[in-house]
Amino acid sequence: MTTCPDFSTLQTRWGFPTLVWFGAGRLADLPAALAEIGAKAPLIITDRGLASSTIVAAAQAACAKAGLMAGLFSEVQPNPTVANVTAGLDALRAGGHDGVIAFGGGSAMDAAKAVAMMAGQTRPLLDFEDVGDNFRRVQTAGMVPVIAVPTTAGTGSEFGRSSVITDEQTHRKAIIFHPQMLPELVILDPEVTVGLPPGLTAATGMDALSHALEALCAPGWHPMADGLALTALGLIDAALERAVTEPANLEARAKMLVASAMACTALQKGLGAVHALAHPLGARYDAHHGLLNAVLMAHVLRFNLAAVRPQMTTLAHALHLEGEDPGQAVLGWLEALRARIALPATLGEMGLGVAEEDIPALLADALRDPCALGNPVPLTAASLEQILRAAL
Repeated sequence: MTTCPDFSTLQTRWGFPTLVWFGAGRLADLPAALAEIGAKAPLIITDRGLASSTIVAAAQAACAKAGLMAGLFSEVQPNPTVANVTAGLDALRAGGHDGVIAFGGGSAMDAAKAVAMMAGQTRPLLDFEDVGDNFRRVQTAGMVPVIAVPTTAGTGSEFGRSSVITDEQTHRKAIIFHPQMLPELVILDPEVTVGLPPGLTAATGMDALSHALEALCAPGWHPMADGLALTALGLIDAALERAVTEPANLEARAKMLVASAMACTALQKGLGAVHALAHPLGARYDAHHGLLNAVLMAHVLRFNLAAVRPQMTTLAHALHLEGEDPGQAVLGWLEALRARIALPATLGEMGLGVAEEDIPALLADALRDPCALGNPVPLTAASLEQILRAAL
């Protein structure tokens, strides 16, 4: 845990999330959820892989049975782009849709939340990048409500107030933020995650782990976020490997969905070098965000260990890890878990060929990323290069 501050001078701000309908089979309650948010003509936003899936078909059938003809937009890339959001916005307006169902993993949900926000805007999307007070430019009256149905247990984007969108022109990921981008209702149904392949279950699960671990290590005092992060890490320790090796295990799937949600809520405390590096790598090479985090995490933790001894002591105790050095015990746990779920240890092993000439631009983008500010050790180009080259 972070050190207890001086309460005579402490001032801070906390925010927590939204309405959740949890349980196996809750996807069938989608029409009631739409009624809850007052949407009668929803647009399902998902990715191409899910567009023809049985779960999207089930969602459409449930809507049709209730007399709601749900539209479908599925042109969302694994790292969603400004063009994806623009096309989704065109579909929303053309169909006269009054709400959005964000259906899928983090990419689909990030695109969907951005489309719903842009429904009421006249400025271009990148004018709302999370820099300074840009969020105050948003005209909230025209935004449409969002129901989020996560099909992966990773990003926790269903509990986020932002979207990560790639600017195709600069090969840079921009964080688009507004408090009202938070979905009004979330359906957490472990049954819809059962079909996720083992490799994606592993990579998305490690994404959730990275959110919890970086939030726990972030400087500042936020005991609610620390508690959520610790509980999420315990759930992931208990459930991730089982979710990978026993895909139909609903208990493991449910625990991972909850862990993902809790970890995303905790990350409002801050993120760090893992995400600061993963964002430009993902934008430039179109690599899977969760897999990048899985690879980068141990290298970043090793760099930060001296600055996070109190957090590692608490985490090692919570995970019942043994050893004289809690930091090394947590690092060993992290690397062993990654190996057991068959994920690579380096960027080279994941097949990512980082060109030498690209490294200066990657480091510059990482330093500009808002997540860099949340690292427990202040970051420089030299320290980020040290981490990146270790990860290569």
